[in-house]
Amino acid sequence: MKTIVIKCGGSVMDKLTPSFFASVKELEKQGYQFVFVHGGGPDINKMLDLFHVPHEFEQGLRKTTAQAMEIVEMVLSGQTNRKLVALMHKNGLKAIGLNGSDGEVLQGEFLDQEKLGFVGEIADVNVAVINMLLQEHNIPAITPIAITKDGTKLNINADFAAAAVANALNADHCIFVTDVDGIMIDGKLLPQTDAMEIEKYIEDGKITGGMIPKVKSAVATIEKGLQSVMIVSGLKSFLKGKEWIGTEITAKERILK
Repeated sequence: MKTIVIKCGGSVMDKLTPSFFASVKELEKQGYQFVFVHGGGPDINKMLDLFHVPHEFEQGLRKTTAQAMEIVEMVLSGQTNRKLVALMHKNGLKAIGLNGSDGEVLQGEFLDQEKLGFVGEIADVNVAVINMLLQEHNIPAITPIAITKDGTKLNINADFAAAAVANALNADHCIFVTDVDGIMIDGKLLPQTDAMEIEKYIEDGKITGGMIPKVKSAVATIEKGLQSVMIVSGLKSFLKGKEWIGTEITAKERILK
């Protein structure tokens, strides 16, 4: 079976449309199976504010105290994951929510405990659990929470968690779902680019605002070993026949081949 890993950010989850899910179902008909990895930033921020827990970021990663970690897990597994699974069911997809720490699906290590607290990186992925669900034609929807060897829960950047899952499954595609069609340059959708070109577009002021962190995440994900990442919109169909609508960001070596 061909596999697609879809990373869905918390900020776009409430905007996902039936047209987006229709594209997923169409790809299912073409023989693809899916794994979703999701974030939950806005919901986490709301809950941290409610409990008066300060939140700050260091190089794009959320500093996570022990108290914040409890809230992060509560929101991701108890609210955001439920929301995504319900949305998938509503749109005719058979989904099962999974906390990344369940069954040691995401095995993690501290990234820099002194600076970042309970923030981790993925050391290993238990593909057996994911494959067990896929074999029964379920779509796993996984939270980016990992577990260490001694049972400590860690907060993982959702982009990096998706990259680790995609690498472990040897996925055919890794898709980042956003609220735009892809990278727009001079008002036109850029169908393909690479890390070096992206840096130039940022320097030239052609990639600006909220797209900068999106593309930087995609580049960082490619640096984790993926051959390419596709940025697509969750607000509409990203498939026209067999043609994908979005921007594919590739590893430079692939373009040079």
